[in-house]
Amino acid sequence: MAEWLAVITITALAVISPGPDFAMASRNALTQSHRAGILTALGIGAGVLVHVSYTLLGLGILLHQSPQLFAVMKVIGAAYLIWLGAKMLLRRPVPDASTTPPAPLSDGSAFRMGFWTNALNPKTAIFIISLFSQIVSAATPLATRLAYGGFVSLAHVLWFSAVALFLGAAQLRRKLLGTAHWIDRAFGLALIGFGLGLTLSDLAIA
Repeated sequence: MAEWLAVITITALAVISPGPDFAMASRNALTQSHRAGILTALGIGAGVLVHVSYTLLGLGILLHQSPQLFAVMKVIGAAYLIWLGAKMLLRRPVPDASTTPPAPLSDGSAFRMGFWTNALNPKTAIFIISLFSQIVSAATPLATRLAYGGFVSLAHVLWFSAVALFLGAAQLRRKLLGTAHWIDRAFGLALIGFGLGLTLSDLAIA
């Protein structure tokens, strides 16, 4: 029970902390719809399962013991965030944006944006590997470890779905419709900032 409480507490703190996942789910909910935001949240949860899977398979040790491999992951993750951010910054404003909504984002695109944002995020990799190597006992049964991984993924989906439902509310979106271009620019800058932060940071798995 103590281990479950530790996993729940640490996961809750990690999920609500600002980062690329929050920026992506919020942006898609604000500029598209709560549906797009929720699909982004589902993609984020699927991305978490990627980190959980390779960690439970023992491949997380490779990242732990190979600074070169982790550096490659950092570069790829940072490049993806900067690319997404640049696309948002360069997107042309919609004429008469106060009455014309932006081009709709397909369900698949919303899901993929959430998935790749999380799956390529080295900070999530650090969190998952540290969680299973430092908080979860080596004697913990595999079934319980799988339950922990499922909980971490579900926590991400529930939190970012709640964010999407709030920010994607029709009344709020109608008020912000005319500022969609500026919202894109703001989140574009945020994603570029996260990407540059990754390239400059000295991440390490303790």
